[in-house]
Parts: sequence; C-alpha cells; structure tokens
Amino acid sequence: MSELGYLAVFLAGAAAGTINAIVGSGTLITFPTLIAFGIPPVTANVSNTVGLAPGSAAAAWGYRAELAGQRARLIRLGSMSVLGAVTGAILLLVLPPSAFDMIVPVLVGLGVLLVILQPWLSRWLADRRKEPVHRHHGGWLLMVAIYLTGVYGGYFGAAQGVLLMAILGIGLDEALQRANAAKNVLAGLANAVAAVYFIFVAHVAWIPALLIAAGSILGGLFGARVGRRLSPMLLRGVIVAVGVIAIVMLLRR
Repeated sequence: MSELGYLAVFLAGAAAGTINAIVGSGTLITFPTLIAFGIPPVTANVSNTVGLAPGSAAAAWGYRAELAGQRARLIRLGSMSVLGAVTGAILLLVLPPSAFDMIVPVLVGLGVLLVILQPWLSRWLADRRKEPVHRHHGGWLLMVAIYLTGVYGGYFGAAQGVLLMAILGIGLDEALQRANAAKNVLAGLANAVAAVYFIFVAHVAWIPALLIAAGSILGGLFGARVGRRLSPMLLRGVIVAVGVIAIVMLLRR
C-alpha cells in the first residue's frame, strides 16, 4: 500500500468514527476502502473491526453526560451485546470464505437500505415520543433483539448503529440523545469483543487497522462533539454511495 493509500485509510477511519458517533454505518466507509486497496474481504472485515473499536470507545466517552443514570440498563443490555458479538465473530471465522462473499453484499445492501430509511425511522420515533407510553420497556424481547444485533455486529456490523437506534427507540422510553449514547456503548462493546477475539484467532492487517484506529478515535470524539449539527443528508449520501460501490465491487469478485 502506498503513502496515499495509508492516508486514504486514515481519513476513512476518521470519517467512519464521526459517522458512527452520530448515526452508525461507518463500516460502509472503511470496509470498501480496505477492499479497494486489495485486502481480502474476511481480512478487511477483521482489520476494520479491530480498527473501529477504539473509535466506538471515544464516541461513548463523548456522550458520557447522556449516559448518566443508565448504568444498570447498560450492564444488562451490554451483556447481550457481548454474547451476540462472540457468536457473530465465531460465525465469521467458522463459515467458509465463500459464505462471507455471498452474505456481505446482502448485509451491505441492508445497511444502505437502513441508512436510506433512517429519516423515516427518526420521524417515526420522534412522533412516538409524543404519545403516552403504557407498557413496560426493556424486557426480554429487547434483550433478544440486542443479542441478535450483537451477532450482526460481531459478524460484519455495517449499520449496526442504525439497527440499535431503531431497537432502543422502540424498546425504551428515553430521549433520542440518551438512546444514541446507549447505542454508542452497545456498539462499542460488540466491536471491542469481536476485535479481541479476532486479534487472537484471525489474521489482522495491522497497519491499516492501526490507521483506522487512529482516525476513528479522532472521528469519534469529533462526532460526539458536533452531534446533530452535521448535515445528515450529506452523511447519508456519502454512505449510500460508498455502500453501492462496495456491493458492486463485492459482486464482481
């Protein structure tokens, strides 16, 4: 990889860290960037997970004020994210590479679709906040949904944040900013667990992973700081464009 390639990977990590802090779906930036520089899909996914984990921690730190009072909830839900991430990481390495080649375009397509639908999801969740809540939230159904999201995050993770925001918005009676803070913690746990597992049992392209890590930390702090001030339409357009390119590149392999 050339010096220009290293710079591109670092910038992709910074963009992904920013997007993950605000919306989610940063993998749709970094994963196809690694693919574009010739890294095989499974190795790219492993290296991407290792690289983005520190950025998730930085984003969670940036949202620490909104995390106040959520410790018990996050311990309960976080345990499900951890179990799910372990399951997903094992599936990534147990299933044959051909399965990954078939599954990933579908997952990226799902991520792109979720990003496109995000404005509708956000409006729907905002409208729901205006209605009285008459039922208990945060039960077993929510825990199962968080586990399945963790499986997805451990296996690939594109748009994991969007999935989590939808699930938390439905399952919790909380303001969206507090749900977003919880999302950063849960996604961060899934990424961290999968990253630790991959470090010990899989091949990591360490230079790209470290470049993504450095960029994602800066991006995570920046994204948490600016919050919703960035144009979601612009971010969504970039993610969708890169995601479509990723699908085309993966299908042509």
